[in-house]
Amino acid sequence: MTTQTAPSIVPDFGDSVSEGRKLAIICSKGTLDMAYPGLILANAALGEGVETHLFFTFWGFDMITKSRMGDLKFTMLGNTATHMPQGLGGMPGMTAMATHQMRKQIHDVGVPDVPEFLAQIVDSGGHLWACRMSADMMHLDEADLYEAVEGIISAADFIEKTDGAQLLFI
Repeated sequence: MTTQTAPSIVPDFGDSVSEGRKLAIICSKGTLDMAYPGLILANAALGEGVETHLFFTFWGFDMITKSRMGDLKFTMLGNTATHMPQGLGGMPGMTAMATHQMRKQIHDVGVPDVPEFLAQIVDSGGHLWACRMSADMMHLDEADLYEAVEGIISAADFIEKTDGAQLLFI
């Protein structure tokens, strides 16, 4: 009787684990708390040698619009993760207070603000793309956007540029 050995299904975690890998992150939200997940993941991927592309669409455009990128807000209203009574979120001054507190917490742990984080990502080889449909809807063009945005492209163009990439929608 002959014994056959099944092929190994254990992945190889050698030095080339990141070689050829690609990550595509779609940033669709422009609030302070939703800006950071995509930026942090992009930064981590770049640190591991993963080719990284960020696509900014809908409210995520606020992250790359010069007039808004440095002044993103955080609101408790409708955000049950704040563990605060929802009625407080609608009171005057609560968004400003919550934004101030979140900015302080982000600063205290040494994380850069959004414009500085974007610069760090680009300096590390990351690619920033703006959504054509969102730009048209918001009547924005490249002059309105952060200088390091490589272009305003269609969703189909982004899919083509990131062929084979792991995709995250935030």
